[in-house]
Amino acid sequence: MLDQTQDHENLLEVNNIEVIYNHVILVLKGVSLNVPKGGITALLGGNGAGKTTTLKAISNLLKSERGEVTKGHITYRGDHIAHSEPADLVKRGVVQVMEGRHCFEHLTVEENLLTGSYTRRDGKGAIEADLEMVYNYFPRLKDRRKSQAGYTSGGEQQMCAIGRALMSKPETILLDEPSMGLAPQLVEQIFEIVKSVNENEGVTFLLAEQNTNVALRYAHYGYILESGRVVMDGEAAELRENPDVKEFYLGMSEEGRKSFRDVRSYRRRKRWLS
Repeated sequence: MLDQTQDHENLLEVNNIEVIYNHVILVLKGVSLNVPKGGITALLGGNGAGKTTTLKAISNLLKSERGEVTKGHITYRGDHIAHSEPADLVKRGVVQVMEGRHCFEHLTVEENLLTGSYTRRDGKGAIEADLEMVYNYFPRLKDRRKSQAGYTSGGEQQMCAIGRALMSKPETILLDEPSMGLAPQLVEQIFEIVKSVNENEGVTFLLAEQNTNVALRYAHYGYILESGRVVMDGEAAELRENPDVKEFYLGMSEEGRKSFRDVRSYRRRKRWLS
């Protein structure tokens, strides 16, 4: 694997973790990754590769699904966080945006955003300033701020979920499948905003994403998971040009675009894991 520690301080380090569900189902098999401060790190792979489980292991949301980390360790700023409560991690600046655009449907968009500031103690003025900051990134939310979140579009709900995370004043956001169910134009818009927040606010991102093509255009570094293992990692620009990534994840090869059936043949060959 390439060394991602040379130029940047790692905020988050995941070292050789295994995750088991219901005491018997091994889902993650020795996953290791680093998330440098101020970067966008992508966790890539198909459905069932282990991306969401990795994020939930970091944010300690596995217990509700009868899952647990049984080997390895996870540190944030050098401190072991395996036994930290999710709420304590939020106070430390680690916030997860769950897959599926979870919003409080009966609350307005603005009320949803303000729930993200619940743990803050820096005063009403600072919270109002950050609310305006969120509206600057998501002007559509300002237009819909008095609407019930349950009656907004999928794209608006995704914006609301990310905006609510920003209202907690995070240092690191764990973003799970931000493109899921969204039209391509909206996907680009969401990733552009992630890039702007990263560059302008200094927020670090670890994002799990099936849309490898888009993710590698915005991320700085990527890890590809397959069946609960990291099978490849590297600088995003290098992964975009890697022949295996082109063939099996971007649907391209030197002979041109591959069909879905051709891409699926990788699962039979397993050449990265052999």
